[in-house]
Amino acid sequence: MPEIGAIGAGAGTAAAVHALDDAVPDANVTVLEKSGGVCGRAATRRRDDGRYLYDYGANYVKSDDERVVDLLTETLDDESLVDASEPVYVFDESGSVSEGRDADDHKWSYRQGLTQIAKRLFDGTHATIQRRTRVETIERDGDAWRLTDTDGDTWGPFEYLLLNPPAPQSAALLRGADWDASVRSELAEAAETVDYRTIWTAVLGYEFRLDRPYYGLVNVDKSHELGWISREECKSGHVPAGESVLVAQANHEWSCDRYDADPARNVAALADHVADIIGDDRLRDPDWTDHQGWRYALPDSGVDTAPVAAANEHGLYPVGDWVAGEARLHAALRNGLETGEQIADAV
Repeated sequence: MPEIGAIGAGAGTAAAVHALDDAVPDANVTVLEKSGGVCGRAATRRRDDGRYLYDYGANYVKSDDERVVDLLTETLDDESLVDASEPVYVFDESGSVSEGRDADDHKWSYRQGLTQIAKRLFDGTHATIQRRTRVETIERDGDAWRLTDTDGDTWGPFEYLLLNPPAPQSAALLRGADWDASVRSELAEAAETVDYRTIWTAVLGYEFRLDRPYYGLVNVDKSHELGWISREECKSGHVPAGESVLVAQANHEWSCDRYDADPARNVAALADHVADIIGDDRLRDPDWTDHQGWRYALPDSGVDTAPVAAANEHGLYPVGDWVAGEARLHAALRNGLETGEQIADAV
């Protein structure tokens, strides 16, 4: 009975565990997740006992990969899928809005939010999820992996290990690992070359319905302080009738400069930008707000595949969008499916 460990309960891990459970149903899988939730940046919050739901990290999953479409619409319960069918428009450095993106692709979430993807994938397996368990050290003991968390508890031995944190955090774990120095260093160096965009997000709630023909606005010239605005009310079941919830994500430079600044000031500044771009002064004064900083939000490149393949030979499998080389939720899910199948073949 193979023992498999995973660091991080993001979308990539969830898809890999799903593929493993299907191919190797007798495997024992243990997932160690530092937070209290699953699905990483595909995160959903509830407010007022679920009256409001909003996806405040990744905004949706695209129907851009046939395997992922099959996973969402056939393997998982597609009756709860919601589609933000309105198009995505664009805005420029001056804040001028225009039509710009084809609306043919699906922009899917769930009535209960994007986090449902990982929840449903994990729930369909025999995996054990250990939340609020932050891995501090990795050790290769003979042919097995052992992990130690920040409370001093040890986990393993595992024959195979999935590594799901963002590339910089994975690199830090690898640098401190007790393992083959050459393979470890090459993979850590490769992970450290993956550049990430930082995103500071404001969530703005209003007790009126915003009347606009688009779901989202994206800054195509990447010269505005805001990079993205979306209307959560376009997702069925997320926002009460007659109200609006906007998710405003600042660009990388602004987010880095203001990451540790006073959150209230950040939210107010982003609300002003939203009001200017959308053209409605009421948006400067939201009825309620929320916020979140994502230090490692979106990888701008993928990791070199050669060090990943070398690590695979030792039973270590990096997984996620930084391995796929595309900062999209469907890419992380596809990479997870493929990585799970790789481990199943090895088993």
